[in-house]
Amino acid sequence: MAEYKLKTPLTDEDILKLKAGDKVYLSGVVYTGRDAAHMRMIDALNKGQDLPFDPKGQVIYYVGPSPARPGYPIGSAGPTTSYRMNPFAPVLIAQKGLKGMIGKGKMSQEVKDACVKYKAVYFASIGGAAAVVGSAIKKAEVVAYDDLGPEAVRKLEVEDMPVFVCYDAYGNDLYELAKKEWANKL
Repeated sequence: MAEYKLKTPLTDEDILKLKAGDKVYLSGVVYTGRDAAHMRMIDALNKGQDLPFDPKGQVIYYVGPSPARPGYPIGSAGPTTSYRMNPFAPVLIAQKGLKGMIGKGKMSQEVKDACVKYKAVYFASIGGAAAVVGSAIKKAEVVAYDDLGPEAVRKLEVEDMPVFVCYDAYGNDLYELAKKEWANKL
């Protein structure tokens, strides 16, 4: 397993050097969005409307952060379960050039297939350590759907946000690789 420092927006070259299990420190801009925001974005696409940000080369973090304490840009920012974004992620990858998603848990085969076909990656964040992830966030601002509260789309400025490559652009799946590795040790 390799370790990389990457800055958003991500390129095909960035994506193609990553393999399932690699540790990545992300810096730059990362957008947030959960299922309610994704539904609105897909609805906007279906109506021919613009999205609140350009997903090309970007990363969306599946998070509903807690309110910020005084002097902090954001509260705890742990990942939410990703499977709820299964209907939306392939559309954003294929139609809008989304390069990465961050969450926890498995996603669908359609998401894996889109990662391979369009050179994208699904990262896993550190579940249960939301304060650690939150400390990598240096600035946060709501950019759309403020009425959704914690599920609003935010533009985060992150520095060395720790994530792991879960699904790579070659069809590898960290969850499946780990299962095989542990099965061989039992």
